Formats: sequence, structure tokens, C-alpha cells
Amino acid sequence: MDESRLVLAASQGDGAALDELLARHLPGLRAFIRLRMGAVLRQKESCSDLAQSVCREVLEHLDRYQYPGENAFKHWLYKTALRKIANRGEFYGAAKRAAGREVREGDDSAELRLSNVYRTLFTPSRALMAREHVEAMEKAFEQMPQDYREVITLSRLVGLSRAEIAQEMGKSEAAVRNLLHRALSQLADLLDEHP
Repeated sequence: MDESRLVLAASQGDGAALDELLARHLPGLRAFIRLRMGAVLRQKESCSDLAQSVCREVLEHLDRYQYPGENAFKHWLYKTALRKIANRGEFYGAAKRAAGREVREGDDSAELRLSNVYRTLFTPSRALMAREHVEAMEKAFEQMPQDYREVITLSRLVGLSRAEIAQEMGKSEAAVRNLLHRALSQLADLLDEHP
């Protein structure tokens, strides 16, 4: 089923359609969350756990979704993710946990399972290169100004048009076009510095 029909069916309460939609968007959602959560939150939370929490909230509040359409659904999904990230950031920023009592639950078991699957796809050197690429991308992304990060994620991960990004960011389409060009140029430069 094409995406627009899935969105329409999901907005009318079709659980299977919503499951399919979430499955289609999960890789992009995880990437979006990982880039937007930052290094500090990545040390405390699993991006998969946050993605799962976003999906659970979307499933629980499907009745709030009133905008059938592919971009509207993606926008709703990513807005939910941003709210989750902000809430978790505030939780840790408010020092609700004593640093001495905090124990980071690692993703060792999840990473081990992924590693076993990946081993069938990649040689160890390719897996290491992939991990290094992810780390370089995250490091470069965190060095960029907030508006650069936002315009890249809205354009490349969420898939919004320039007009939609302009509305979201309160800028003109021309300003968004220039901002996106500068942001992508800076990202490329930063990635070149840290290959």
C-alpha cells in the first residue's frame, strides 16, 4: 500500500496501517533522535528506547492525529520525538538523580544482538568504518549552530519542503534555502576535518 493510503487508513483507526507506517519511518526516526538528542543524552538514554517511546505515544494518541497526509504524519511523528528528547533532557538537566547513584544501563545486550546480525552483513573492518562514520557525523552535527541542525533534520530526515520549513522556523523560503546551503556546506567541511 502506498504511503498516502497508509496515512489515511491509520488516521481512520486502522492499527495495521499505523504499524506499517511506523515500521517504514523507524530507521529515519532513530537517526533523527540520535542526531537531535546530543552526546550527553546519548550517554544516559538509548536512542532505540526513545524511538520506542515515541512510537508508543503515537499509538496511544492516534485519535489526536487530524491531518491525513504523508508530510503531516511525518511532521507529527518527529514533533513527538522532539518533545520526548526535550523532556528527557530536562529530566537529566534538572539533576533529579544524584550523580553518585546513577548507573548507566548500557546497550551491551542490544549491541551484541545487533553485532551478531551485522556480522553476517559486514566484515569487522566495515562495521568499524560504519561506527566511525556515525561518530564523525554526530560529532560534526553537535559542533553546528542550532538553526543549522534544525534545517538539516527538517529537510533531510523529516522531509519537509522549503515552504514547510520556512513556516516551522519562522523564516522566508529564500532564507531557508540559504540556511540549508550554508548548513550542508559546514557539515561537509566538518566531516572533511574528521574523516
